[in-house]
Amino acid sequence: MPPKYVERFARLPEVFTILAAHPDGLPLTTLADRVGAPVNELRADLLAFFSADLNGFLGLTRPNSLDFVGPDGSSDVEPGEAEVVRLVDERNKDEIGVEYIDARELGLIYNAAKALSEVEPGNEDLAGAISVLTETMFGEAIAPGDPARWNRPLQPLQDAARDRRRVRIDYSRAWTEGVIERTIDPYRLVQTRRGWEVDAGPPDENGTLRTYLLSNLRDFEVLDETYDVPSDLDGRLEAQRSTATVRLEIPHSARWAADMYAEQVHVIDDDEESVVLDLDLLPPVEGRVGLLLLAAGPDSRVIHPAGLIAEGPRMAAELLAHHRRG
Repeated sequence: MPPKYVERFARLPEVFTILAAHPDGLPLTTLADRVGAPVNELRADLLAFFSADLNGFLGLTRPNSLDFVGPDGSSDVEPGEAEVVRLVDERNKDEIGVEYIDARELGLIYNAAKALSEVEPGNEDLAGAISVLTETMFGEAIAPGDPARWNRPLQPLQDAARDRRRVRIDYSRAWTEGVIERTIDPYRLVQTRRGWEVDAGPPDENGTLRTYLLSNLRDFEVLDETYDVPSDLDGRLEAQRSTATVRLEIPHSARWAADMYAEQVHVIDDDEESVVLDLDLLPPVEGRVGLLLLAAGPDSRVIHPAGLIAEGPRMAAELLAHHRRG
């Protein structure tokens, strides 16, 4: 399945098309039912996409292309409480609004779309969307290339896992510095929000497996040497993907970061400005929380557990020190 934030982005053209056919607008409940989305989630997406202020930077604001109104058409209602939404400028249904998306969001959408194209190689609409995103980012149309080249190790590692053959890898570590060479036993390949990952052995002295991002493989070689599967492999794989729950409050505009770093996202509460989420995070939980807080910006915070509250500043200091050394 594609990442949740890709699904939410992908349904906006349908939302605009429906609204364009109803100049007087539609109740949010009706619109949400038409596109198969929860009402609060659709409201949050539309508010975040069209109503986010750029804080007056160079006098810029997001386009005023939607109206949130009351059932009688009155505009004297808070957007977070409005029952009806209508399209002000029909042109925006064709623009999709990518010109107004934060660069980090655009990059994530682009990478997620490329990952989705790996499992839907014949999807012409998706290929067209990637072309538009590419032109938006680079200023010119650039061929997205063959999906097989983006994850060159994918098919060989899938074959190695099937045949139980060991693989030598050169790997750029994700959570610590340096490149390592290691021989692994590929047990299972999983497509996540971060791309393809391989859960691999051999187990360490504590019986723990390791997970490697295919995007971090610098080189690999499938060996003739075979391996034996542990008798309790299913239990070990389940333990490898066990998560811890962290509650955060982040702005609506940073919902993409939660979808990116968490395995599951549960909405606890929200208002016009922010949303409270319970996130199921894989280890290392501290590192993922730190990166999420940096991506979400200064208006984000950890609510529980208290021991993770300082992870944002700690991660920022660690990155600053690393780049200063560089």
